[in-house]
Amino acid sequence: MALVAILAMTMAGGRVGAAQTPVSAPGAVPAEELSAAINRLGAFDFPTRLAASRVVRRTAAAQAVPALIAAAKAHADSYVRYRALVLLAGFGDPSTPDIMRSLMADPNDRLRAVAYAWFEHHPSPAVVPALIEALPREVSEFVRPSLTRALAAQQGDARAQTALLPLVTSGEDFFRGEVIVALGDYRVTAARDAILSVAKLDGSLQEDAVLALGKLGDTGVLDALAALQRTVPHERQPSIAAALCLLGVNCDTQHKYLSETLRYAADTAGYQLLLRSTAHALGALATRGDQAALTVLFDAGIPASDASRAPIALAIGEAAVRDPAAMLRFLGERKDQAAAIELLRDAFDMLEEDFEEELFYVDVRRAYWAAAEGSAARQVAEAVIQKLEF
Repeated sequence: MALVAILAMTMAGGRVGAAQTPVSAPGAVPAEELSAAINRLGAFDFPTRLAASRVVRRTAAAQAVPALIAAAKAHADSYVRYRALVLLAGFGDPSTPDIMRSLMADPNDRLRAVAYAWFEHHPSPAVVPALIEALPREVSEFVRPSLTRALAAQQGDARAQTALLPLVTSGEDFFRGEVIVALGDYRVTAARDAILSVAKLDGSLQEDAVLALGKLGDTGVLDALAALQRTVPHERQPSIAAALCLLGVNCDTQHKYLSETLRYAADTAGYQLLLRSTAHALGALATRGDQAALTVLFDAGIPASDASRAPIALAIGEAAVRDPAAMLRFLGERKDQAAAIELLRDAFDMLEEDFEEELFYVDVRRAYWAAAEGSAARQVAEAVIQKLEF
């Protein structure tokens, strides 16, 4: 749909919905329309930015990619540069690695964060020295997590491990937590002892460290987890249960505990800390393909009040961006599909992870076109695209 039509609908007060904007194949648009859409990526009004992004996404790559590269490099509006780079990442053009590498030293924090995030998803030994060199100067809480995740994604690279492992036990807690989570997500087993030392300490990093130990998959920490289970406060017990399940210990029992705890905390005032930690623990299981954990989250989140719904939705969103294909399959099996997708939309409203959300959209759109016309798989992909307003 042309930008002017979408904007007209927005100004008339209507939402951009499935009946209004069918999923369409990429095509050519007038050059001036594409230019206008890119300029509006930085508009103050969110519906205007949304409509502009949809126009760009639906433009043929041969036309969109050069325009996005030019905007990312030199547009006068710094936010347009950022959004252009995010959208460029979704096209998967062969020139993208060079563009991302060139922007790793850009003064724009947002652009550097996107560049690092791109190399998390496209790890390359060649970029490791530049990532390590950036560690001392990247102190922004909006940028450094992307950088550390890009290094953790190198997994077996000894250079990346040497740079990251000391950061588990030194520095600001926020950054240490991000490193611990990243090392767990990418199963950097060399970090086990450092993370275990943090898990044994009472404090704000204990929950992340415990879950990371479960993700590492090393059963050598079972005795330590069993000892912690006897001493940690009740709001951190869910992380122990999830870690034990990740390590293959009594998953049925852990699921039952987490399910009952989530429902109780969601329905009972005064248990927000327990609710958040339980949702987070279930989300950690869901990101590793645990469909039972995902079911618990949706079953509890759909009927929950707003206050309880938020942490549950956030856990669902994190699982969705980690494995879009698994999320689509799951949604396709839900009888309450519309309500489930609505909960997913709430998750994306809170995530504020533009780059990860863009990659999610790319995967969902790819699934739409790969599915047979009229099939259930295509219908759920279309419903997600329309509800999330990609």
